Amino acid sequence: MAYRGSNPTVIWLLIAINLVLFMATLINQDLISLLGLAPASFWDRPWTLVTNLFIHKGIWHILANMITLYFFGRFLSRLIGVKKFLLVYFGGGILGNILYLLLAPSPFTIAIGASGAIFSLAGVLVVMMPNLRVLLYFVVPLPLWVVVLVFFVLWSFIPGIAWQAHLGGLALGLIAGYFFRRRTRYYYT
Repeated sequence: MAYRGSNPTVIWLLIAINLVLFMATLINQDLISLLGLAPASFWDRPWTLVTNLFIHKGIWHILANMITLYFFGRFLSRLIGVKKFLLVYFGGGILGNILYLLLAPSPFTIAIGASGAIFSLAGVLVVMMPNLRVLLYFVVPLPLWVVVLVFFVLWSFIPGIAWQAHLGGLALGLIAGYFFRRRTRYYYT
């Protein structure tokens, strides 16, 4: 398999920004409404299309996203390179947010979290390496496509979850994965 240059610093930087802003929101809850994405206030605060990707509510929310970012991000950045990784990450997050703006259950509901961006990474990996073995909960070995499908269904249809962001991110990742797979040669040694 051909691995491109990887720079784990980019992954750690994204994780650090998320953790710092998570701590900041614990100190000042108003940051969630200032940096979170809500259709009603989007035109007054357009930066929230990106800033909401760095805001999380609750320890399990940030842990799940950052652990997945670490493992999928490190693997994918080696596979396609850091520039393409960042393009997929932010492109998937932004497309997911646009879908959320269009399909939000209420114009006043705030969407936060990196899940759309994370699902875009998963989408690329599913297309490029669908049978890659992943240890679900670090125990059960399953093909990557099964794990992504299970988590998409589980985490997208729970009330209060921005399934629109998950769908937009996954869609962008699947499309990007198709183009990356066509252009990437794998060398087996």
